[in-house]
Amino acid sequence: MTPGEIVSLARSLDLKAISITDHDTVDGVRNVLENGSLEDLYFLNGVEISSTSPLPFVNLGSFHILGYGINPDDTALNQALDKVKQARIERNPKIITLLNQAGFDISLDEVSQVAGGDVIGRPHMARVLMKKGYVTSIKDAFDRYLAKGKPAFVDKYRLNCDVAIDVLLKAGGIPVLAHPVSLGMDMKTLSALLDRMKDLGLMGIEAYYSNHTRAMKDQYVRLAREKNLIITGGSDFHGSYKADISLGTGKGDLKVPFSVYEDVMTRLREIQKTNVRDV
Repeated sequence: MTPGEIVSLARSLDLKAISITDHDTVDGVRNVLENGSLEDLYFLNGVEISSTSPLPFVNLGSFHILGYGINPDDTALNQALDKVKQARIERNPKIITLLNQAGFDISLDEVSQVAGGDVIGRPHMARVLMKKGYVTSIKDAFDRYLAKGKPAFVDKYRLNCDVAIDVLLKAGGIPVLAHPVSLGMDMKTLSALLDRMKDLGLMGIEAYYSNHTRAMKDQYVRLAREKNLIITGGSDFHGSYKADISLGTGKGDLKVPFSVYEDVMTRLREIQKTNVRDV
């Protein structure tokens, strides 16, 4: 979906606040700010950065850091994102080659057409595979060919955790650990990870999430309060690429209270006041 379509959908669903946190790009945020008629919908600038996990924590899978309230025109942030984007561009032909070697008739031009100007990624390749009948769904494409450990997987470049957090802080944002469930950690290890990341400048944890059970959510909220971290939430809506997840309500039972948005805005105002005093 285009950024404008997401804003329209959010309004039709009577959501009160949203943030677009595209992976490794702020183009969607700029599009909304330049073209969107937000009216009564609160919109928060955002981004989701693919990062390495900090030592001594390694091999944590989908390790992503959200940045809320960032200045999308910040030079250092955009330079960091451009570096990731370039690495993604260099990675894509390698995946296509592996798919070709596996016997699939698929080209980067076809994938580019499906992406429609967006940053090309594996979901777009999965869609082409599905359109050509090689797989039955986006999930099927990942499960059989594109996910880690599968025949067409190519690992991607990630920013170091400390760099990702630093650029988000300097861009005026709040760095948040995304979807902790994807890390596969027990609570004791996650607690230690949060302490390490807090030393680097982490300010929040995504407690409300489509794939978090109520028990998980409660545990993440407790950890956040113990460590004075902001609590955030998101549906991780990806349109048809995650067909079982709806905007705002996730798999049907996600409820992110408006107070989450208010708390984030309160912390952002505190950051802005501190930055003014420092100047």
